[in-house]
Amino acid sequence: MPDLLLELFSEEIPARMQARAADDLKRLVTDGLVEAGLTYASAGAFATPRRLVLTVEGLAAHSPTTREERRGPRTDAPEAAIEGFLRGAGVTRDQLEARADKKGEVFFAVIERAGRPAAEIVAEVVPAVIRDFPWPKSMRWGSGSLRWVRPLQSILCLLTSEAGAEVVPFAVDGIAAGDTTEGHRFMAPGRFSVSSFADYEAKLKRARVMLSAAERADHIRHDAEQMAFAAGLEIVPDDGLLAEVAGLVEWPVVLMGRIEDRFLDLPPEVLQTSMREHQKFFSVRNPATGRIERFVTVANRETADHGATILAGNQKVLSARLSDAKFFWENDLRVAKAGMGEWLDGLKSVTFHAKLGSQAERIDRIAALAREIAPFVGADEAQAEEAARIAKADLRSGMVGEFPELQGVMGRYYALAAGRAPEVADAARDHWKPMGAGDEVPAAPLSVAVSLADKIDTLTGFWAIDEKPTGSKDPYALRRAALGIIRIILSGHLRLRLDRAVDAQLLRHKIALSRPKVGDDVIDTLQEILEDVSERGVFGAAFHAVTDRLRAAGQEPSEALRTVGDLVPDLSTDLLAFFHDRLKVHLRDEGLRHDVIDAALSKPPVDDLALVVARARALSAFLATPDGENLVQGYRRANNILTQAEAKDGVEYRFGADPKFAETDAERALFAALAKARAAIAPALEAEDFAAAMSQMAALRGPVDAFFEAVQVNADNQIVRRNRLNLLHSIVETCGAVADLSRLEG
Repeated sequence: MPDLLLELFSEEIPARMQARAADDLKRLVTDGLVEAGLTYASAGAFATPRRLVLTVEGLAAHSPTTREERRGPRTDAPEAAIEGFLRGAGVTRDQLEARADKKGEVFFAVIERAGRPAAEIVAEVVPAVIRDFPWPKSMRWGSGSLRWVRPLQSILCLLTSEAGAEVVPFAVDGIAAGDTTEGHRFMAPGRFSVSSFADYEAKLKRARVMLSAAERADHIRHDAEQMAFAAGLEIVPDDGLLAEVAGLVEWPVVLMGRIEDRFLDLPPEVLQTSMREHQKFFSVRNPATGRIERFVTVANRETADHGATILAGNQKVLSARLSDAKFFWENDLRVAKAGMGEWLDGLKSVTFHAKLGSQAERIDRIAALAREIAPFVGADEAQAEEAARIAKADLRSGMVGEFPELQGVMGRYYALAAGRAPEVADAARDHWKPMGAGDEVPAAPLSVAVSLADKIDTLTGFWAIDEKPTGSKDPYALRRAALGIIRIILSGHLRLRLDRAVDAQLLRHKIALSRPKVGDDVIDTLQEILEDVSERGVFGAAFHAVTDRLRAAGQEPSEALRTVGDLVPDLSTDLLAFFHDRLKVHLRDEGLRHDVIDAALSKPPVDDLALVVARARALSAFLATPDGENLVQGYRRANNILTQAEAKDGVEYRFGADPKFAETDAERALFAALAKARAAIAPALEAEDFAAAMSQMAALRGPVDAFFEAVQVNADNQIVRRNRLNLLHSIVETCGAVADLSRLEG
């Protein structure tokens, strides 16, 4: 069985595209080979800045001969139908067979395909893959029609077996496949031939090319750590940069340089970001002081002076970059020490969204909501408002203008420079978090209050203007904002009623959107409702309280006011459903099924996400036990019989189950067990001890099973029958006290 070696050699491939391209090459070629009938044992793909490589081991030497019978139309079918079948099957009329069928004679085509040698199939599959390769960006060059990420220079394609190696004969846009390749551009110029993958990899290594990206990354990490350790320093971990740099070099040579003393007082995040983004340098930190004092760069060649010239050039460029950073830092500190007023005023002219106003208007809304959330998360109200008002001031700073990824980080430095309390400064840094699935969640109460207010304002704003995520499109990262809120609430075990915050913020948006269209009286009434939301908790109660006061004073609510009154509850319900969908996604990795979440959401309050999850986790643990599984079956049986009887009789059997009408010991035992369970479940639910409530439910398994084994529910005596149906409702009601078990699948 031969092995395939394929190399596509080109000008430099961008580092960010290499891993995906290697995976695509492996997938497309192997899929094509399998579709053509060739099996294989294993495959591997590699990428360097100048080449994509695929090796396929244990490839079948020939595709098998296949025989397929294809059923066609009836023999008396219209001629057009028969001709279409002939074209589709690729046969002629004289190759058809007429066979008897239940409804008459039917044509059958017997299609035989002879097996083909692997080289012939590879010569078809590889050129097709090259021509249609899914690069994110590609280019044409010269007079050819081929598109590739960078000009393709050569193709190496070999099939190697015990008999030797043979070149697979094909050409793409005038580039013929061969058995030669090139090593390092500078240290080993010139082409050389190879005879197998093992020979290829060994000769590349001698020609100063490490084929494996993982090997290059490990080499860089090892040498960098050793250099830093020898100097009493440590490398700042950066896996993303490591992967990128490993894609920039074929023969990594690690060098360490110094940062000029005049830049060492810059915040370490500034030094790290500037060197990472502009120079692709790793930061080297002094563990005793936390300062960034040196850098590591990776060259693509060995030099006679051991990299001294390369380092000198890099240090010169780095000094110019850090001079800019130092200018921004010093200028920004001047504004910060003056109280950041210049930046806060500047945010009035920064549009957040055309329909949602400026950043300054948004900050007013966030500050109001942060003040309202603060008591529920253990934060000081005044500090929460203060932190929210300065949290986004750094967006106007020179440093964040140069490095947007430092937003928040610089906000903390500037808040401290302005004399703000450390916890207020921390909130300026942390209110952006979490930015992604792997990002840490803010834990300090003040940071939590501002972060939640910021994200809730974003979500309610886009809901208010009806710009929600659709399908895979989410241009404003609203799913990420909702997931951030969920993570903050669950990680902090926060008992926050989302309805209250969502209603208040939706109303603030509606006030801003309605202001140009309605009179001051409507705006004043909406402001009054907003104040009542803080007292009554939800929009509905506040709206009715204010409108009742209007009617008592002889004033009927205006149409504009009634419109807002109709819109806000609908938007709030829809947004809460969006949170529930994100909650199911978030808990999937924990092993909680979506139907278990649905069952937990059947019991109010559904906007207290921490309570919903506690209920769902208890239910999930209960279902994992034999008692839980069997009791659910008993619940379903009771619910099904009850539902069918109510549909048949046209009445509800919801009240009046009485032990005095019990005729069997099994009935009497079930009455007693239900009474005992209800007495224990009620205080457990009051204490939100769902595990204890489920434990009491588990004790019902035996009496419920015994009841169904010994008792016929639909008895001839109608009084007994009605009593037993009411007893079934008691089973359903008691078992559904924690969650709606009818929502469970299966």
